[in-house]
Amino acid sequence: MTASSSAVDRTDGTDRLPPLRPAYDAHTWKEIAYLLLNLPMTVFGFVYAITTLSVGGALTITVIGLPLLALSLLGSRQLGKLERARARGLLGVRVEEPTPLPLAKGGGLLQRLWMALKDPVGWRTLLYDLIRLPWGILTFATVLTSLFVLWPVLPYLARGLANVDRAMVRALLSPSDELERRIAELESDRGVVVDTAAADLRRIERDLHDGAQARLVNLAMGLGLAKEKLLEDPDAAAAMVDEAHGEVKLALQELRDLARGIHPAVLTDRGLDAALSSVAARCTVPVKVTVDLAARPAAAIEGIAYFTVSELLQNVSKHSRARSASVDVWRAENRLMLQVHDDGQGGARLEGGSGMRGLAERLGAVDGLFVLDSPAGGPTVVTAELPWRDRTE
Repeated sequence: MTASSSAVDRTDGTDRLPPLRPAYDAHTWKEIAYLLLNLPMTVFGFVYAITTLSVGGALTITVIGLPLLALSLLGSRQLGKLERARARGLLGVRVEEPTPLPLAKGGGLLQRLWMALKDPVGWRTLLYDLIRLPWGILTFATVLTSLFVLWPVLPYLARGLANVDRAMVRALLSPSDELERRIAELESDRGVVVDTAAADLRRIERDLHDGAQARLVNLAMGLGLAKEKLLEDPDAAAAMVDEAHGEVKLALQELRDLARGIHPAVLTDRGLDAALSSVAARCTVPVKVTVDLAARPAAAIEGIAYFTVSELLQNVSKHSRARSASVDVWRAENRLMLQVHDDGQGGARLEGGSGMRGLAERLGAVDGLFVLDSPAGGPTVVTAELPWRDRTE
């Protein structure tokens, strides 16, 4: 190999070393600019961190202390975003942006305050700002001096110093690991679960109030009138009792329907195959149901699968103008797979009013997936995945 070669061949078959670059190229000047900017940026960050910790910490005994500290940590996040952008533009460091705090989803003011106070991204950015002041002074002084007295070696010196900065950015300003991202997602999903449960409770309360409860009140009034007429007009009393008997039957049917909406008995007793067949029988279009499961999943997963298919078939009845539909359920490794197909007009969207977005959010809250394929003119195919959990009796 000649001395002028730009790369070193490896005899063991591995990749070559990266080619040497000219001493003063665009990358070098960007590194020099980054190192010179270190001083003003680190001074500002250090002052911000010290002020946040001293003022916020001192005022924690007062009402405004914790809210002030929480706001300061949110501001610290923005400083970290600025530093990542600077490193990306001048050093070529590619790090993911941390997951935003889900402050706008569910919960009250105290919950949002607590989430901001325990934000690891904000605290790591404060640590980054605290420890970098001596480094910022050192790099600024070194590069500034080298511009006049160490010109030949400045590119190599700048490269070494910039590599330290790259390591700091990756260590303190990037998401710590996938667990942190997952925790933030679960915090957000918890709001969806709480909202869904609250909406279901309101629906049950409304159905009871407007349905069975109102019917039972009328039944009690009718029986009271029948009791008064029992001696005066037995025939009229008998007619009222007959009418009350009919009201009892209707109230029982409404209660059965409500119980089926909460958790159908057929699902508990016989599983998804029988339960989905029962739902398909109530659909306004013919539905073919195929369930290929060697075992039943956990009750919670089974219930989510049932209500997902139920709502999708309701959409088929109300919106699709389909002539036929099909439901397929099977297991693929550790996932429970659902697919609902109809030959209707298509055009369904997640942002529409057909409840698709709500289904997607509910499945996402339990680590599931929801995929909608519905071109204009049809057909519509919805594929859903749920984590498989074994059933424990």
